[in-house]
Amino acid sequence: MTGKNLKKQQTVSARTRMQRHLLLLTLALVLAFVVVPKGGFVPDYYRPGDIASRDVKSPRGFLVPEPALTEKKRQDAAAAVLAVYDYDARPSSEVAHNLVNAFQALRQQHKQEELRQQLAAAEKEAKSKAVLEGSVPSEGTVPLGPVDAVSEVNLNSLLGTELDDKQTDALHRLALDEAFVGAFSAAVQKTLKRRIVGSLELFRSQWRGAMTVRDLATREEANVEQIDDVLGINEILAEMRTRVEMRKALQGDYSQLLGLLQKVLHPNLTYNQSETEARRRTAAEAVLPVLLQVKPGEMIVREGERVTEDQIRKLKALRESVDLSKGMRTGAGLVLAILLLFYAVHRFARGNIRKYRPQMRDQLFLVLVFSVLFVLLKLGIFMSTAMQSSFPYIDSPCYYYALPFAAGAMLVRIVLNSETAFIFSVLFALMTGLLFGDNLFMAIYALSGSLTAAHWVRHSQARSNLYRAGWYLSLLNMGMVVAIHMVAGHAFDVQLLYRLGFGFIGGFLCAVIVNGTIPLMESLFKYTTDFRLMELANMNTPILRELMIQAPGTYHHSIIVGNLVENAAEAIGANPLLARVAAYYHDIGKIRKPLYFAENIRNQENRHDKLAPSMSALILISHLKDGVELARENKLGQELIDIIRQHHGTSLIKFFYDKAQQREKDGQVNEQDYRYPGPKPQTREAALIMLADAVEAAGRTLSDPTSARIQGMVQKIINNIFIDGQLDECELTLKDLHEIAKSFNRILSGIFHQRIDYPEPAYKERTKEREADARSKNSEDLHRESADQPRDSAGTAAPSGTDDLKRLGMS
Repeated sequence: MTGKNLKKQQTVSARTRMQRHLLLLTLALVLAFVVVPKGGFVPDYYRPGDIASRDVKSPRGFLVPEPALTEKKRQDAAAAVLAVYDYDARPSSEVAHNLVNAFQALRQQHKQEELRQQLAAAEKEAKSKAVLEGSVPSEGTVPLGPVDAVSEVNLNSLLGTELDDKQTDALHRLALDEAFVGAFSAAVQKTLKRRIVGSLELFRSQWRGAMTVRDLATREEANVEQIDDVLGINEILAEMRTRVEMRKALQGDYSQLLGLLQKVLHPNLTYNQSETEARRRTAAEAVLPVLLQVKPGEMIVREGERVTEDQIRKLKALRESVDLSKGMRTGAGLVLAILLLFYAVHRFARGNIRKYRPQMRDQLFLVLVFSVLFVLLKLGIFMSTAMQSSFPYIDSPCYYYALPFAAGAMLVRIVLNSETAFIFSVLFALMTGLLFGDNLFMAIYALSGSLTAAHWVRHSQARSNLYRAGWYLSLLNMGMVVAIHMVAGHAFDVQLLYRLGFGFIGGFLCAVIVNGTIPLMESLFKYTTDFRLMELANMNTPILRELMIQAPGTYHHSIIVGNLVENAAEAIGANPLLARVAAYYHDIGKIRKPLYFAENIRNQENRHDKLAPSMSALILISHLKDGVELARENKLGQELIDIIRQHHGTSLIKFFYDKAQQREKDGQVNEQDYRYPGPKPQTREAALIMLADAVEAAGRTLSDPTSARIQGMVQKIINNIFIDGQLDECELTLKDLHEIAKSFNRILSGIFHQRIDYPEPAYKERTKEREADARSKNSEDLHRESADQPRDSAGTAAPSGTDDLKRLGMS
């Protein structure tokens, strides 16, 4: 059986943990959904000039592309790319080399021709001499023989072009002038090394201050900003004309040579259009789009205005800025952060803060308050934006200070305790700062207000205390508004006055909200707040009136216990209101069987005399169960129900236990049958009622209740309860027990104070004598009315003063 109970308890514990985790996850999802900015409904305006139907304010920062600026920037980037020119010095060098070679070949040809002519002349002269002398050549003499013809130089092949006869003859004549050939060769080789373009005039017209020259031979590039060394073909010919000096006879031939040079010479510096365009296209594509930043809260369009092209572009960007995948990642990260934050704070508080012990009902209450208040703040932000449209002279952030940031902490403090309210305030302030766009100032504003309001509603026994807390909260709000305004560096302008006014309103708004919310929380979660306790403290409640009628002794006993525990609770810092009200109701279960309890028996027969001790014990124990049932029927609240169940703990009903042992000769009596079922007191208030209940009952048995005897009796009862272990599960300390005993002694000494004996008056003596004489008469004459006694108008006797005193207190 023990194993089954343990397994069942483990199952319940696991289920509870799962529920708490799901509750925390639900809260994190709600908060993340509220915090993550959303685009909302963005109206479509298809044409410039449409009338805006409502204000549209940016809920978040985003970027708007600017096509015109982007295109201009791309054009500028393309224009900044230098024109690319290909430079290849090899063709011009080759032309110069060919011309020099041509002249060398022609000169070589001319030399060979001269040599041939000389040999031919020498041979002819030798033959003529031999004929004249008539001699025959000797055997060793070798005739000169015929001289071979000189091969013709192929200028067309050498120069790579077709030459006409004039150009050919000109080259032959020029080649005969050795000085000219030397000067021309040096000049042409030097001149043709320069950068040559087809038309210098066209090149200069397209010049933009620099160019990129790409050497095709070396594959190197260089930016050129000077064009002094760039010449056109015409300028090359003109320079060649000035560089070479010649005889006037050769000027015509030189003109033919320059014409040939113009024919075979090509530009070595050419504009590469395809490469330039490719580079400019690449530069333009590398330009990032120009984006206009729209900040959070920036007004995009106002109601009634004509929508412009720029505004349409911003609205389109706002719609497109909602990235679902990015939003999902942001939301998931935020949920994880909230889960870790709340779990870490909760675990720390449970391990280090004594009174932070929220049950499942408490956690559900906290989640509900947190979520609803957070949604209200979000709605307040939307309303602030709408209010700015109606009152444009008031900035929308001014309205934020009127939001009920502290209402949650006030409610938690009233329903639960200060420790839980502190944890709630810290977490709520952090989330508030996150809600307002990572605004540290709003987090500080919410935290300070929450703690202040929670402090001033502690032990509130009247609803006016809520408005007192609202007053102090308003003052603190105004102080924080001034501080934040100064830290932000704003001037002391009219906006500060608006903020102060809304901060003042916010304090009282919190009090109004909490005042209207407390009854709802009491009804939904069955909490017993101080306000509910004040209602239950009314002695005219139906259940207390029934207790007064059915069990007057118990009623009087409860009143005295209430006085005892209230003073003791104040002495140890417990809740005196809860202790007093719980004392009023702790014995309501005796209504069902009032005559079985000693305080209600009076002079009647003791019914326990006819019952077995075990039955008597069951009847006494049953008043706990009956009290719980009556408390639930009258909706007294769980705290009072727990105290009713715990105020006897597991204590022993010693009178009937001893009586049972006396009846059982073998002494086999089960002690558990004579103990209350418990549980033991779990709170200080329940323990106070247990102690006061026992002390008040024992105090009635004192025959001579002096201060010393009362003190000894109180000390003995508290020690017995302590030794019995009934206080093991509550938070009372030895110092608390000492203060409780002092308080009980003081109250009981006042109740059982000594009175002086007053002397009997004369009419009392005569009355005693007449009563003594009357004892001998018949009992029927004792209550007979006097026939001659006067009566009032209602037919009743008009008693004398002596008779009035005799009848006081008589039934």
